[in-house]
Amino acid sequence: MTGDLAWQRAEPVEFTGTRGGEASLTWGQQAFWRLTRWLDDGDPYFNLPWSLPVYGRRDLGTVLLALRRLVERHETLRTTYEEVHGGPVQRVAREGRFTVEVFEGGDARPLVAARELSAELAAKGFDYATELPFRCAVVTRDGRPRAVAFALTHLAVDGWSLNVLATDWRSLLAGDELPAPAWQPLDQAAFEREGAGAARGERAFRHWRTVLGRVPRSLFDFPGETPEEQRFVRVGMESAAVAAAAEVLAERWSVSTASVLTTASAVLLATLTGHREVAMQLIVANRHGSQTEAMAGTVVQDGLFVLDLPEGTFADAVRAGHGQALTTYRHAQYDPFGMMALREEVGRERGGAIDLSAYFNDTRTIGHWPDLPRVEPAGDPAAIAALTERTRTFFVGAWPKVDATAFFATGPATNTCQLYLLTDTARLPRSTAYALLRGLEALLVGSVAGEVPLDEVAERCGITPIERPGDWVMTGPDWSGPS
Repeated sequence: MTGDLAWQRAEPVEFTGTRGGEASLTWGQQAFWRLTRWLDDGDPYFNLPWSLPVYGRRDLGTVLLALRRLVERHETLRTTYEEVHGGPVQRVAREGRFTVEVFEGGDARPLVAARELSAELAAKGFDYATELPFRCAVVTRDGRPRAVAFALTHLAVDGWSLNVLATDWRSLLAGDELPAPAWQPLDQAAFEREGAGAARGERAFRHWRTVLGRVPRSLFDFPGETPEEQRFVRVGMESAAVAAAAEVLAERWSVSTASVLTTASAVLLATLTGHREVAMQLIVANRHGSQTEAMAGTVVQDGLFVLDLPEGTFADAVRAGHGQALTTYRHAQYDPFGMMALREEVGRERGGAIDLSAYFNDTRTIGHWPDLPRVEPAGDPAAIAALTERTRTFFVGAWPKVDATAFFATGPATNTCQLYLLTDTARLPRSTAYALLRGLEALLVGSVAGEVPLDEVAERCGITPIERPGDWVMTGPDWSGPS
């Protein structure tokens, strides 16, 4: 067990919710269900470790009551998932029991201990058909609860949901009476099956069909190489310079910092792979209205972001990318199984599978970094460039099987830009992953000082474009070798 934590006991907690029931999966649940079926049974890749402080001086009974009320309040925490004849279903239990383990943390910092404990809880896969979609434990100091560690499955919650649960947690600990949630995943599933929800899905299908018909079948249409033993590696970078530059550029070009980062990633992939058009999947929160905004559950889905690189500068690309991102957000709610069938159909029409294995996921809850080091004078290119001296890159981990070739993601820090990149080393070796992260920093910092022509990105950012054999040719958007 983690550090100096000493197991004390297990506390059973009985719950009785307002409603139970069974329904087909929501589109967001289907998206993750498909991915969990692709992995081996018991694979914990889509588990989320999470921890929360215990606010105020609360005894264990108060903490357990708050946990019970949280589970009773949010149906997604009382849901199991099972494949039945006719497809997967979600089952919401109206009543039941869960167990809270209690650990004495001793001299360990409670939140640090809870984070480590949550990672251990999340290291084991869930039995989706029989197990509630969360595990939790309380960390005490001298017998008083100080923090709670959770492990949750992505089938039940996405990043937005964690904010919903965290807000409720503080109120429930204080004993506040909260209005019942107006919208739950059972309601979302019904909405998606008919009326406005179904119409939204059909619009998304039409958009994707049009775009899939013209994008490159793959960005990574070049000969591979021998992968690392653990084929998929994830590296990271913490760069206050990237954050400061992104804020300056977003204000200068009247776009979001998310669009700056997304477009920079797309431009670097285009530069590396020799394509003028880039298709990436953006992870879209899909919290467009008051109903889903306050719902705990998985609504996130993949959106299709396409960037045709203009003739001109990085600024031109970002402005175009911002508009394309807005289009992506409008067409990211759909039946995932139907979308897979559509992709297969378009692939047959085009003579090859459509590979959409480049991703970008902005996990931040706000679109800026409020705790950045002060830059004087504000926005000064030299002062921002000087921040690169603090930048660090690091190795995160490796996995044998991931459904991605290049996956960019931000982290939640507010004092620096945390940027991560997972790559398939059979296509993009670890050294290339580090080069892409550093290249993104160079691109943004350089753009603060002046316009960066797109045809100079490779040289300025230290990117070595892929060299294909001399007998390879580009036909339309696709490269191909001799048949």
